[in-house]
Amino acid sequence: MIKKAFAGIALAILAVISIPAAAQAQPYAPVAPPSITVTAGGTFTATFTGFAPGEPVSFTLTGEFAASATIGSVVTAVETSPATVKNADSSGAASVTVTLPTNASGSYTLSATGLESGTIAQTFVTVVSNDPAGTGSGTGVGSGSSDGSLPNTGAMDPTLGIWAGGGLLALGAAFVIVLTVVRRQKATN
Repeated sequence: MIKKAFAGIALAILAVISIPAAAQAQPYAPVAPPSITVTAGGTFTATFTGFAPGEPVSFTLTGEFAASATIGSVVTAVETSPATVKNADSSGAASVTVTLPTNASGSYTLSATGLESGTIAQTFVTVVSNDPAGTGSGTGVGSGSSDGSLPNTGAMDPTLGIWAGGGLLALGAAFVIVLTVVRRQKATN
């Protein structure tokens, strides 16, 4: 009788631990626009979707030589821009216009963070040469993707993995406990 009660308690504890994980699932998953390619000194508008309607969204731009880039109407710092905050519209979309400096080069990351949900979406901005004739200097040797974009190599938020790993660990522990109880019960009969 005590063994059955112990097994029931173990399963109840497992249920208490695993059920809140589903309740904490994020209802809105923001979607970033595809990678953007722009020339130095160019302007582009990026629209992020999937935020809660009316949610304040903070935009930041990170990249080398971003000293004179502007997001909306804010001049950025050397590495990461000060945040520009805009509200998502009734469909959950938030847009920002970015102007890069004329000396911009390399890659930038434009991030949108929902200030109420804490969800983050990012897109990558690649700056291409202003030299349309290709008369600039260089060896012409290099590697990378043919479209000039960088691959997305992983998730931005590891929370889901942590919850899934913890849930699997708890499920495995409960399985071992139940098997031990059943084995001992069969051995006594």
